[in-house]
Amino acid sequence: MLSFLPAPILGVICSTLFVVNLLFWAMPVYVVIVLKLVPIKPWQRWMTAILHALCECWVWFNVAIERSIHNTEWEIRGVEGLRRDAQYLMISNHQSWNDIYVAMRAVGGKVPFFKFFIKQELIWVPVLGLVWWALDYPFMKRYSREQLKKRPELAGKDLETARKSCEKYIGVPVTVLNYLEGTRFTAQKAERQNTPYKHLLKPKSGGLAFAASALGPQVNTLIDMTIVYTDGAKGFWDLMCGRHRKIVVDVKIRTVPASWYAHNYQQEPEFRREAQRWVADLWTEKDALIERELDAT
Repeated sequence: MLSFLPAPILGVICSTLFVVNLLFWAMPVYVVIVLKLVPIKPWQRWMTAILHALCECWVWFNVAIERSIHNTEWEIRGVEGLRRDAQYLMISNHQSWNDIYVAMRAVGGKVPFFKFFIKQELIWVPVLGLVWWALDYPFMKRYSREQLKKRPELAGKDLETARKSCEKYIGVPVTVLNYLEGTRFTAQKAERQNTPYKHLLKPKSGGLAFAASALGPQVNTLIDMTIVYTDGAKGFWDLMCGRHRKIVVDVKIRTVPASWYAHNYQQEPEFRREAQRWVADLWTEKDALIERELDAT
């Protein structure tokens, strides 16, 4: 480990190696993306499998780089029994861009390479945007209240996009990650929302309900991940500098209620309330877990 070096120097070293690693794997990934354009379904599925393998190599080397440079303490619980040939829905609290790296380190190599819902604007992110598109990540376009007032026909369009995107994953190993809060937690956002939780924003159950409905009842295993930064959520540069003292990842395996596959979230108000209550109970438990972990440090 190089943790004896000043944090800014660690940050430069780690971020430089992350960029080099990204560019190294981007080259074969882009070659496969071009090959995937051949309009033959079996060929495209094979190219997608190769893309997943290349991306898992990229993740493995990122983890190896970060682990060899920093002395951050990691406590990862509940990942025993996860399988690479299975299909999972996955949810997590959301505090920082670092959450994606943390999730990859916690379950990378133990589950199918996961897909997560991405804001549509992020397709323009250099290097990664095109890769996310080629990997069939579901791009979501959020509409403000003002937009919905002017154009009411847009209501529910984002959830319909989620449903159509998830249909691509039927019958293949996949992990579909959904950040139910919709955005990263901050004290200011929590105050604006008047959230009932101390460490979480209000969850939105619609995306999860539509993903479950689209994938069907054979995909009813839910990976419920809770991420706790014991010294507070920090930015990506802080992660590169090794400024996290301890990161806790708690995973609980749950079963999605059968009713989620028999009802229509958008058209049945009673079921929608039932789904919202179920997710709210998970969030209450998650909030209490975060509080316990912070009290223990």
